Amino acid sequence: MHELSLLGGVTDIVSKAVEPSTVVRDVGLVVGARSGVLVDALFAAWPVAKQGTCCAGASLHVTEVAATVWCPACEGEQEIDEYFALTCPECGTPTADLRRGKEFHVDYVDVETD
Repeated sequence: MHELSLLGGVTDIVSKAVEPSTVVRDVGLVVGARSGVLVDALFAAWPVAKQGTCCAGASLHVTEVAATVWCPACEGEQEIDEYFALTCPECGTPTADLRRGKEFHVDYVDVETD
């Protein structure tokens, strides 16, 4: 499960972004359908990953991003599922121009303020 390792990186990023005494309440991630990250595995690994870190009391929130390709024939962005071949689902034109779906990044960190 590489999601635990990824979340270790997330807690490192958060700890570098906040003051040592800051209480982190929520961490938001953006995860693309073709990122290779399993959202369910992120949620399952979060309790372990956050132990002993500034995120120990934080909730995890994930925004999922659908995969899309640019179709030159349709002249538009078309949504594909994560297992779909890199072809336009509307007209079948092959395209390797993946526009969205590879994302994996911290979107926000919500902290307690005095």
